[in-house]
Amino acid sequence: MKRVAVTGLGAITPLGNSVAEFWDNIVAGKSGAAPITHFDAAKFKTRFACEVKGFKGEDFIEKKELRKYDLYTQYAIVATEEAIKDAGLDFAAMSQEARYDVGVIWGTGNGGIGTFEEQLQEFHAGDGTPRFNPFFIPKMIVDIAAGVLSIRFGLHGPNYATVSACASSNSAIIAAADTIRMGKATIMVTGGSEAAITPSSIGGFGASQALSKSNDNPEGASRPFDKSRDGFVAGEGAGALILEEWEHAVARGAKIYAEIIGGGMAADAYHLTGTPADGLGAKLGMARALKEAGVTPAEIAAEGYVNAHATSTPLGDIGELTGISTLFEGYNVTVTATKSMTGHLLGAAGAVESIISILSLRDGIIPGTINTNPENLDERIPENTKLVIGKSQKAQLNYVLNNTFGFGGHTASSLFKKVL
Repeated sequence: MKRVAVTGLGAITPLGNSVAEFWDNIVAGKSGAAPITHFDAAKFKTRFACEVKGFKGEDFIEKKELRKYDLYTQYAIVATEEAIKDAGLDFAAMSQEARYDVGVIWGTGNGGIGTFEEQLQEFHAGDGTPRFNPFFIPKMIVDIAAGVLSIRFGLHGPNYATVSACASSNSAIIAAADTIRMGKATIMVTGGSEAAITPSSIGGFGASQALSKSNDNPEGASRPFDKSRDGFVAGEGAGALILEEWEHAVARGAKIYAEIIGGGMAADAYHLTGTPADGLGAKLGMARALKEAGVTPAEIAAEGYVNAHATSTPLGDIGELTGISTLFEGYNVTVTATKSMTGHLLGAAGAVESIISILSLRDGIIPGTINTNPENLDERIPENTKLVIGKSQKAQLNYVLNNTFGFGGHTASSLFKKVL
């Protein structure tokens, strides 16, 4: 199997529209939550979210092209352009034959849900005559961001979308890494995007009792592991990674952020939206990532940490910690929850949190879990899980294990290693 390097990063997030701005705010422990501005949420039970701020697609994408793309695809384009530039790649200067070996695997949970809502609203507001935008279908479908990225940059390698709810972009990253490992591509553009701060999304998640209702304190609403937690805070944005076959990256003198050394996927086979108390799916995904990498739980405990999925839901947080505790039995493992700052970016969560994991390795920093009161922790938290609460911490790191889980029981864990 070939080794896989991470050579480029790009981000559009509730905490900044570039990787540098995003990372600075993560280290500083800031929250991206605020009252919803994308639509009038006055009558909704949850009236806040972690929205992307100050983003204008027309600043990055030609007007005639912009009208063809849902916001989730716009986020994907802009984040990917940053990642490509960061990697020092110029696909336009490459021969077509060389671009045969460059592919795109992109994740999303909801695709163009905003476009879908707008078109149906327009139809039902009319006289029943079926007048639809000719770009309705290509703007809406979940695979289109992957297709648009390949078209925009002329990339002819493997190209598809992964859909595993909130595990989608972590699934994409694992699949992209596997594609390189097996020699089916030299470079892969991967990650995920989501633009689901919409009436139906907020209403639907609210109806399923998944969202926090802390409308009086949006910035403090996402508080993983706290006794008073009452649900997740919806987020949006995109994270893009350039993965590259190790020897290819070295040969061209690329900057290498980290190595992706393992990826594990599983299913808890338990419930439509809930997670089992024993965290079986989480444990299986993490164990498979470690096995693939040839890394032991002892090594993660001594030289790394787990970036937990931890969305701030009463059942999900404890189920995950139980799975972590079982896998790391006999060891004290460090755990943090960065959704306390970003909110839950749904299908884009795994990609954005992979960027956090990678920059943690680069800078030797474990971001803290904000909002959580250390005096009010859930009494069910296992003793061998050491939570990083409050401020970021300096640490000697060699590994970060990044967890994501999705409705339907999907689990995906990616394992990154520091470049020594």
